[in-house]
Amino acid sequence: MPPRGHHALFPGSFDPPTLGHLDLVRRALGLFGRVSVAVAAHPGKQCLFTPEERAELLRAALGRVRGLEVCLVSGLTVEAARELECDVLVRGVRSGTDFDYELPMAHTNAVLLPGIETVLLAPRSEFVHISSTLVRQIAQLGGDVRPFVHSSTARAIARKLKSGS
Repeated sequence: MPPRGHHALFPGSFDPPTLGHLDLVRRALGLFGRVSVAVAAHPGKQCLFTPEERAELLRAALGRVRGLEVCLVSGLTVEAARELECDVLVRGVRSGTDFDYELPMAHTNAVLLPGIETVLLAPRSEFVHISSTLVRQIAQLGGDVRPFVHSSTARAIARKLKSGS
């Protein structure tokens, strides 16, 4: 594992950011000292929040922390890593299915950006079952998402669903 002092990029759609995402960000910061959380626009995904809204939700939930920034990115993750001068990609893996997706992606990214390392972090057991998709489904069916997201995110989800936008 790369020593502290490296700049890690943690990319994702974060729609919405979950407690699992927040835990991975904090743990990555402890490992690398500097983390850029990259909110990506996924062209094939139907999102509840705009990329700008998702970035604001992350900033509200994470607060101001030295070595941490939240930014918007588009295009290839490796291009964002190159632009931000990151030398590590951090990805969360909750299951074997996630691992099976992330491993070939890590190899592909290493070809596209020689020298980039990918670190796969498993979530803590209390967060392993949480996904953004599950949170959206619970919220859309009128359920309580507070056990799965930061309180400010839960309020934003309720407002978004109430307004219908």
